[in-house]
Amino acid sequence: MSTALAAVLAGGTLALATPAAAEPGTAQCSPNTGDVGAESWTDHAELGAALSNLAAQRPGIVTVEQAGTSNRGRAIWSARVGTGPETVLVTSEIHGNEKTGTDAVVSLLRTLSANTPYARQLRDRITLVAIPKMNPDGAELDRRGNDRTWGEVVRDFPQLAGAQPAWNYYTGSTQGDDYASRPGFDVNRDYNPDLDYVPKAGDFPGTSSRPGWYIHPESRTVRDVYRRLAAEKGGVDAYVDLHHQAPCYLDEHGENWVTMSISGQFVPDPRSPAGAKYAEYADRYDFDLSRQINVAAYDALRSYGNSAFGNITLYPQNQDLPGTGLGSFALNGSGTTLFEVRGQTQSWGAKKRGQLISTVERGLTGILEGLGDGSLHRIDPNRYNEIPETQR
Repeated sequence: MSTALAAVLAGGTLALATPAAAEPGTAQCSPNTGDVGAESWTDHAELGAALSNLAAQRPGIVTVEQAGTSNRGRAIWSARVGTGPETVLVTSEIHGNEKTGTDAVVSLLRTLSANTPYARQLRDRITLVAIPKMNPDGAELDRRGNDRTWGEVVRDFPQLAGAQPAWNYYTGSTQGDDYASRPGFDVNRDYNPDLDYVPKAGDFPGTSSRPGWYIHPESRTVRDVYRRLAAEKGGVDAYVDLHHQAPCYLDEHGENWVTMSISGQFVPDPRSPAGAKYAEYADRYDFDLSRQINVAAYDALRSYGNSAFGNITLYPQNQDLPGTGLGSFALNGSGTTLFEVRGQTQSWGAKKRGQLISTVERGLTGILEGLGDGSLHRIDPNRYNEIPETQR
């Protein structure tokens, strides 16, 4: 299948030159360049049109529905393709200035829904559900956080009156964006491993190493899609969350700019002393599957030879982030992976846009193909430790 996909995508490949020495001397590595390139990315209206067109053009193959509504009333869509037993959930743009994943998901949906032997075969083996641009309010503002005040949270959850605002509430300047007049939250810390959790005042303000609260419609939407899919399929085999990181990291040898970092580790193993606080999830947690999923993506990208697609590293390990979707869903039994491509819009704009979209799509495809043909489950999980680290 990898060969077939390479043939499908070959026409859109950009010229590649990635050794550190080949990076232009004018490369922007500072955190704020002003080059947001917003017009290059798919906005909310364009995403709705693209998904509607796919559903209309490929009826019975692509199913699109409004899974939820953002704090400012924008639709949050889910798109589904395939009927196979292996189930994959993908989310993008939880941070509204991390836009590559949304465009990659739309491209992948087109490929998987096409009337080709490759696509038909894969659809019989996997079920893919995608929630692109899950933080549409933040995306429209081209910023990390959503558009929501603590007062609106208390309005929706009166039991929180008198509690301190959540620790991840932005009211100042973050990544060059001023939240003073339009506060917001990092939705990527609002998940909880207890999928039935109800917010409690005593759990605020919290910390990064403690679970979140499901106080935002965006995270609740993803939680609800995950829960329904798990009930229908007997579990969600893989969960992939698509992000961006800083633009100028080098690999562990300092030889190449990192195109993307990946990871499958977001909470300590519940069977370990460090993870004892998650002991109730020990029977569900499957770190081996997470490692296999990451190696499948790594191998797929490395298969393109000496190119930027091979400049893949591990994101920092030893994390304890139960408030992320990745941490929450890992504890609920899903294999998980984080994709972090280089550069956010405030530091990298639309530079290398095509290359980065292809990187995400090809990594996702490696996971889908590996699950579809069973090869992913034959990967030695310990190969995960061979993925190069990032020089930080």
